Amino acid sequence: MFIHSAMIVFLSWGLQAPAFAEGDVPAKGASLPGIRLPIPKDLNEKKYLGLSGDGLFKICQIKSEGVLIKVFKLYCPICQSTVSAMAEIYRQIENNPDLGGRLKLIGIGAGNSPLEIKVFKESYNVPFPIFPDENFKIHQALGEVRTPFFIAVRIEGERPPRILQTHLGALTGARALSDLMIEAYGMKHENFPTKEATSSLSLKDARPMPD
Repeated sequence: MFIHSAMIVFLSWGLQAPAFAEGDVPAKGASLPGIRLPIPKDLNEKKYLGLSGDGLFKICQIKSEGVLIKVFKLYCPICQSTVSAMAEIYRQIENNPDLGGRLKLIGIGAGNSPLEIKVFKESYNVPFPIFPDENFKIHQALGEVRTPFFIAVRIEGERPPRILQTHLGALTGARALSDLMIEAYGMKHENFPTKEATSSLSLKDARPMPD
């Protein structure tokens, strides 16, 4: 078995668990603050996350083992430069029968309105769900991290997701992003046969996730 975790995520609305203090950014081993997000109206996004109905949902309710969360600001050029790498990783995961459904990606736009997020998603052809954090509530709960900020978490039932790895700054290539996932989710470098390739994301030879 490969992952017992959840992979790319972003957040907004309604906190349940303790938030990080300003400057105290999320770190490996900590629990993700109890964040609530709006259930997507788009049926494909709703299906991707394994959700139903309307209202709000918690990260732990996403139907996957791992979620990779990207906290970004829409007008940040570095944040914009990471979109293509995440889109490529998304496609590789969804096209791999061993990984599809087990790892998910989401994004949170710190300080961005629903309209801005909609335009951003359409302009950059973002294939995974992204959510607005118009009033910076999520951003504040995460210690007001600089962006882009990546958080790889494990889904552990109804408990707050556990943070497996974080990264501050650009991951503009799919290989760089895959390296983060390798470290977080116990994948092997052999799953990525060339420096820039991100094909063959396989669970078969990967070591089990640490408890």
